[in-house]
Amino acid sequence: MRVMDDRPAGGWPTGALIGLLSGAVAIGVAQLAAAVVGAGTSPLFAVGSTAIDATPEWLKSFAIRTFGSQDKAALLIGMGIVLAAAAVVLGIASVRRPLVGVVGLLVLGLIGALAAVSRPDNGLVAAIPATVGTVAGLGTYGWLRGRAGLVPIATPTAEERPAPGGFDRRRFLSGSAAVAGLALTTGFVGEYLVRRSDASASRAAIRLPRIADAGRPTPARADLGIPGTQPFITPNDDFYRVDTALLVPAVKANGWTLTIHGMVDRPLTIDFEQLVARPLIQRDVTLTCVSNEIGGTYIGTARWTGVPLKPLLDEAGVQPGVTQLVSRSTDGFTTGTPASIALDGRDAMLAVAMNGDPLPLAHGFPVRMVIPGLYGYESACKWITEIEATTYEAYSAYWVQRGWAEQVLIKTGSRIDTPRNGATLKAGQVAVAGIAWAQHRGISAVEVQIDGGTWSAARLGAQDTVDTWRQWVFDWNATAGAHRLTVRATDGDGQVQTEALAAPFPSGATGLHTISVNVS
Repeated sequence: MRVMDDRPAGGWPTGALIGLLSGAVAIGVAQLAAAVVGAGTSPLFAVGSTAIDATPEWLKSFAIRTFGSQDKAALLIGMGIVLAAAAVVLGIASVRRPLVGVVGLLVLGLIGALAAVSRPDNGLVAAIPATVGTVAGLGTYGWLRGRAGLVPIATPTAEERPAPGGFDRRRFLSGSAAVAGLALTTGFVGEYLVRRSDASASRAAIRLPRIADAGRPTPARADLGIPGTQPFITPNDDFYRVDTALLVPAVKANGWTLTIHGMVDRPLTIDFEQLVARPLIQRDVTLTCVSNEIGGTYIGTARWTGVPLKPLLDEAGVQPGVTQLVSRSTDGFTTGTPASIALDGRDAMLAVAMNGDPLPLAHGFPVRMVIPGLYGYESACKWITEIEATTYEAYSAYWVQRGWAEQVLIKTGSRIDTPRNGATLKAGQVAVAGIAWAQHRGISAVEVQIDGGTWSAARLGAQDTVDTWRQWVFDWNATAGAHRLTVRATDGDGQVQTEALAAPFPSGATGLHTISVNVS
C-alpha cells in the first residue's frame, strides 16, 4: 500500500528560494521603475533615507566612527541582509500557507511606497515604483509556486496538495534560474539608471566665467611636502563626505534656483546663470565636520569658487531680529547658521566650484554654501535651494533637532599624520608632522611633547589664510624604546588647545592627539 507524503513539494528549501527570488524581483523591478519615475522615488533608497532620519544619534555616531564615509554602503548592505532574511522566512512560512507570502509582499511594498511618498519633493506618484515592484513580486511568487507544484495561492487550505512526485526539481530550478536572471538584470539596470543622472552631463557642460577676485595664491611653503602627510590642498576625490543623502541628489544647473525668504524685505529668487553672472571670488577654506574625532580625518582644504553671500542677503534685506539663516537642501536637509557670522564680512559664499572644477555631485553640485569658522552642520549646506531668514526660537535645524549644539565655533585642533600610531622606527632623526587648524582665527604655534616631557616648538608651514589649516613638522632625535608623542596648537588669538577630553557630541571633540611608537 502506497503511503501519501504529507510534506509540501520540495520542502522548506523550495519555500526559502521562492521567497528570496520573489523579493529580489520586486526590488529589481521597483528600481527599474524608479529610474523612469525619478531616482528619489526608489523604495530602497526612500526606506534607507527614512531610516537615517529616524536613527538615534548614538547609532549614527557609531556608524560614522565604524564605517566612515562608507556608512551609507553599510546601511544598504544591512538593509539587503534584513530584506533577504525576511523574504526567506516568509517563503518558508508560505509553503503551507500561501497567503502569508502574499500578505508579506504587500506589507513590504506598502512600506516602500509610504517611505517614497513621504520624502521631500515627492508626491503620490512616488508610490508607483513600489507598487509596480510589488505586482512583479506577487506574479513571480505565484509562478514559482506553480513550477514547484505547490498549492495555488487561491486555495485557503492544504487539501489540494499535488500528488506525490509532482515536484519536478529540474523544472523548478530552471524556472528559478530564469527568475534570478530577471532579478539581477532589472536590479543592476535599475541601479545604474537611478544613479546615473542628467546632472553629470549638466556638470560637464558648465563653463564658469572669469573670477573677479581670485585672492592670494596659495603660498609655496604652505605645503611642507613631508612624506606621510596629505597635501595642503585636498584633491576632490579625497575630500571627506559626511551627509544624510543615501542617494546623491541629481540636480541640474539649468533647473536650479535659490530662494531667499522669511524675515527679509525683498524675497529673492535667482537661477544658476544669474548667480554666476555676479562677481565670483576664489578662496582657500578648510572645512571640518563636528563629528570628527581627535586625530580624525573629517577635515579637508579646498580652493572654493563662488558668489559672496553677504551681498545677496543685503539685497534681500535681512530684517532686524534675524538670528538664524536656515538653509535647505533639495533633499530636505537643513542647516542653521548664525546670521551675525554670515554677515560679518568673512568669505562666506555660495560655492559653484571646488579646486578649479564645477562642484562634484557628491559635494553639492550645482551650488553649496561655504562659511569659514563653522562646522559643516552649521554652514556647509550642499545642494542648497533655499535660505530662510528666521530665529533660533522659531526653528531648529536637522542636527539641532537631534541634540547637537545650536551654535558653536570650530575648536582649535591638531593631528599627527606621520609617523603612524604603532609604527616601528629607526633611531635617529625622525620627522613628526601633521596639521593644525582653528578656522577664522588661524594657527600661531604648534608644539610636540615626547613621553610627557616639556613642550617643544614645531616648525610651521606658511600661513595661507586664517581660514585654512597649517602644516607643521618637528625634528625628533628618536632614541630606542617605546615612546608617546603628543601635539597641541595655539590659535591666532593666543589660546592654547585644551587637553580636556570631550567626545564630538554635542559640540565638537576636544583633547590632544597622542600616538605611540617603537624605536629600535
